[in-house]
Amino acid sequence: MTETARFPAWRRGWNIGFRTAHIGVTSVLFGGHVFGIAAHQLLPWLYLTILTGGVLTILEAWPDWRWCFQARGAMPIAKVLVMCLVLWLWNYRVAILIVVVILGSVSSHMPRRYRHYSFLEHREVADS
Repeated sequence: MTETARFPAWRRGWNIGFRTAHIGVTSVLFGGHVFGIAAHQLLPWLYLTILTGGVLTILEAWPDWRWCFQARGAMPIAKVLVMCLVLWLWNYRVAILIVVVILGSVSSHMPRRYRHYSFLEHREVADS
């Protein structure tokens, strides 16, 4: 099945838009934490990072939720959850953000056999 047959045409545009926004707000958030900007100035950027990451996760998972159980889906879900830890572990925020960056980099560059590995089926699965 082709990419256009599997997903509506509008999905790619939304994905690009939210991915661009996510990279931008995450960059501001990370830089702000590294340079010690006040919490009240960074909280909106944290919320926007979590929101855009969550929307990207939903866009990727829809319409085939099996994606969530593959490494390529589990890693972004883990990133969103780890990012939420900043709310409760504020003193460790820079270390948490470094972990999120590492998870993102590793998951984006894993070989296909790892990215498409299904934790439910215990094997690499092809796109449905």
